[in-house]
Amino acid sequence: MKRLIVTLIVLSAALSLRAQQVDGDQLGAWYMYFFTKKLGDSNIGIQGDYQFRYWNAGSDLEQILLRTGLTYRPDNANILFTLGYANITTGQFGDSKETVNESRIYQEALIPQKVGNRFLLTHRFRFEQRFVENQDFRSRFRYNLFLNIPFNGLELKKSVFYLALYNEVFINAQTDIGNGNTVQYFDRNRTYLGLGYGLRKNLRMQLGWMRQRTVSWAKGQAQISLHHNF
Repeated sequence: MKRLIVTLIVLSAALSLRAQQVDGDQLGAWYMYFFTKKLGDSNIGIQGDYQFRYWNAGSDLEQILLRTGLTYRPDNANILFTLGYANITTGQFGDSKETVNESRIYQEALIPQKVGNRFLLTHRFRFEQRFVENQDFRSRFRYNLFLNIPFNGLELKKSVFYLALYNEVFINAQTDIGNGNTVQYFDRNRTYLGLGYGLRKNLRMQLGWMRQRTVSWAKGQAQISLHHNF
């Protein structure tokens, strides 16, 4: 009888653990809105993004990310600096409704670069200070290389179709996150391929697919995003 009880406990724990493992074959979905705005004739502006991420098409919450920052563009310099804050609610894969909250401060440098007439590159360097629920203070470095290639024009403007690509790497600044838990320095990598279209002079839409790889899992995500400059 005792052996049966122990066996049932172990089996239950194993099934519970398996239920929390991310299904790499299941396509997820991210719905995103990005915005930038210059404040009058000054060098100051604001930018941000609001993202609703799901492990599946829209019922299994992965993350809600709300991020806004203050931007500064120096005179005679092709670079944009940002100081911002983000609030993130992260859900578990599967049936669990438990979530973890994170507050995040970040600093960012955005450097555009044009190669030839059609290759529009952007380098993004970001440093994050992360305050994750039930964890010690964490920080992380990120580098993203974006490439946009317009098809029927030379700029990303109204009625122009374009190919959108990016690759981003995330590196943790420390491995000890508290309570005896550790992470690796490599956090994740994201590779994206999409098609964009200029809806208006200051509004673009993208449809794409992103492959995200972490130490423990890899998964595809469909992405729908709006990019608004006003």
